Amino acid sequence: MIPIGDNVFFFTRRKPIIVYLLIGIHLALFLWELKLELSGELGAFVNAWGIVPAQINGAIASALSGNPAAWIVVLMRGTFLLTGMFLHGSFSQILGNLIFLWVFGRTVESVLGYGRFLLLYLVSGLLTGLLQVLVEPSLTIPLIGANGAIASILGAFVLKFPQSKIYTILPLLIIFIPIELPAFFYLFWWFVQQLSYGIGSLNIPGGVNSFSIGYWAHGAGIVIGAVFMKLLSQKGRGQ
Repeated sequence: MIPIGDNVFFFTRRKPIIVYLLIGIHLALFLWELKLELSGELGAFVNAWGIVPAQINGAIASALSGNPAAWIVVLMRGTFLLTGMFLHGSFSQILGNLIFLWVFGRTVESVLGYGRFLLLYLVSGLLTGLLQVLVEPSLTIPLIGANGAIASILGAFVLKFPQSKIYTILPLLIIFIPIELPAFFYLFWWFVQQLSYGIGSLNIPGGVNSFSIGYWAHGAGIVIGAVFMKLLSQKGRGQ
């Protein structure tokens, strides 16, 4: 199933500037990853800037044991919760995330506005990254990708427009059939799609995004996005 649009966005007038910006950043960094892959430096780069729970928890343990200098390392490692969400480990992962960002993000941005949409994207990415560290503290394989942030956008969209329809293409061999599906369907399809994100993987020694509980923790972004949208909707009614 490939979503290509919804029946809500065209009724809004706000240009999705933040969506354009985020897509540009993700693509630019992925091209940089491809360059590093050719030079054999990609593995070191991903391990340095991705989310590695064992490294973050090791730094925290050292700091709590009485090593003040370790707090600097904790701060540095903490920034990787943000940088890791802008890296991707395969062509299928970045393609899937950017399609969802384009289809659902434009409408959510038009509702929230530029600032609040960017806040949702970054905060949900940070929170899902932190959750990944908490649920699998000993994981040594990097976790990368905007999956958690994209999940939050999906959650916000479905909460705000539960009755909306998503224009979808159903690929059958060489035939592409256009259909309409309810937005709720993509809450299920988002999880199914994660299973295909190993297709077209980049050559990263040691691998990334092991299909463990830490990887699936980014699904919490759906709840984060729905809560974010619910709170803003209540605030709007109260004004």
